[in-house]
Amino acid sequence: MKKYSFDLFNYVRRVTAEVAVGSSLIGANNPIRVQSMTNTNTLDTEASVAQALRIAQAGGELVRLTAQGIREAENLKNIHASLRAKGFDTPLVADIHFNPKVAEVAALYVEKVRINPGNFVGQTEGLDKIREKLKTLLAICTSNNTAIRIGVNHGSLSERIMSEYGDTAQGMVVSAMEFLRICKEEKFDKLVISMKSSNTLVMVQSVRLLVAAMNEEGMNYPLHLGVTEAGDGEDGRVKSAVGIGALLADGIGDTIRVSLSEDPELEIPVAQKLVHYMEQRSKHTPITAKAFNGFNPFMNTRRETEAIWKIGAQQVPVVMAASEGNYAILPDLIFTQTAQLGIQIIPLTYTDLSKETLQRISTTHNAVVLLSSKNSNPVGEMRAFFHALMEANCKVPVILHCVYTENDLETLQIKAGADFGALLLDGFGDGIYLQNEGTISNEQINSIAFGILQASRVRVSKTEYISCPGCGRTLFDLQTTIAQIKAKTAHLKGLKIGIMGCIVNGPGEMADADYGYVGAGKGKVSLYKKQVCMEKNIPQSEAVEKLIALIKAGGDWKDAV
Repeated sequence: MKKYSFDLFNYVRRVTAEVAVGSSLIGANNPIRVQSMTNTNTLDTEASVAQALRIAQAGGELVRLTAQGIREAENLKNIHASLRAKGFDTPLVADIHFNPKVAEVAALYVEKVRINPGNFVGQTEGLDKIREKLKTLLAICTSNNTAIRIGVNHGSLSERIMSEYGDTAQGMVVSAMEFLRICKEEKFDKLVISMKSSNTLVMVQSVRLLVAAMNEEGMNYPLHLGVTEAGDGEDGRVKSAVGIGALLADGIGDTIRVSLSEDPELEIPVAQKLVHYMEQRSKHTPITAKAFNGFNPFMNTRRETEAIWKIGAQQVPVVMAASEGNYAILPDLIFTQTAQLGIQIIPLTYTDLSKETLQRISTTHNAVVLLSSKNSNPVGEMRAFFHALMEANCKVPVILHCVYTENDLETLQIKAGADFGALLLDGFGDGIYLQNEGTISNEQINSIAFGILQASRVRVSKTEYISCPGCGRTLFDLQTTIAQIKAKTAHLKGLKIGIMGCIVNGPGEMADADYGYVGAGKGKVSLYKKQVCMEKNIPQSEAVEKLIALIKAGGDWKDAV
């Protein structure tokens, strides 16, 4: 099997090359860097500088700005000079789509240029055209000591890649490797790579596959992690923690961005909390375990289990709660009432496992293991438990159990999302039991639990919003629009709605969305059903109501109860 992780059970950071991006060193033994992106008009120097300063003052170690044209790329010079005059040396990154010439100009003024293999050249252009354009950019970056991020997005793969691989994780890897091989041929190594998707499963699979592919070809470039279009509020925080946290738990990731549909400086503390929580695992108690040969980390195949009540045998994972309460979404189980359903709860940790224990849980009628961990690397230890079960062909259902002591809601969202999400994305867990011994209410805890299952793509319990954070390409008030759409559609359980600022990733990232609201120009919006554009260039003032009309026409509307 291809190898992507040094150790499935013990936290060991992947060894990468060190890349200097201005004053920020990425990879090797350097800390995991956190960054954000402005949502200002890049032609507005004053606003862009002010927002970049807020990001830097919040702790952002890199600041990205969009440069959709030559004029925007040229103005990066003024933004850069103004920031340096104010005493800030935070590296700037130019975000480029569609036009290699814009990347060539931007590379003169910023410390790093992000290019997207999916639209760097024409949709059907082959490797010869890619090589020609990329070699020109590499020469400019070499002369100016500018780094490059090769940033593949699930939502904007080229037509050529899509025709052969579809919108798959494998297609994303092929797209990235084409560019990496050219860079290697040209001996350009100031590279950072990213593989992003709004689908946490695709995001994690693509990064794991990329690392395996790079290992086979002797490449050790650092990786930037992020879940695109994660949304806002609890959904955005949980979804980001699930996707980014799963990879950080594998030791993968050298810089991260939490993409929230909020003011960009608010992304920084979320990213910092996630990094801090994962870095605490570096000194965990060692875990001795054997990987099950039949486990495929590149496929989300749920572990085979027996069926007990609503638990196991490929039914959606259940949510267990500590007590009854006034829940917006009712939990499936109350811990103290499991015996009434004939369920035999057996609390275990990995260190409890023995031949005798395996025999007992395999032969106990209606047994369900309540799996917890006292190790500071709970993902590694609980993962070891599942590998031991699979090795022994033990099909007892398992409920994941994590206990926290948080008084801060955001911190609990991040920690729980990272722990439960990593295991669920591996296909482990027939339920989750999230406990917290702090001041957070049971209702909030239950909301997080259901949010984790939805973010992990294993159970849908509410409307899902795929919404981008916005950037200089967004020409309408994204945050207000998201709030308006949520207020009118939050009762549509199971419906997926994409809310995107522009067409760069819009239609692509909403590939599995039922309906889409995508910026088409200044104050203009286009509406989609699946990936088909139904109405173009609607005035923003009419677009929300027209979206609702489209949902009704599609037969997917329900009146709120």
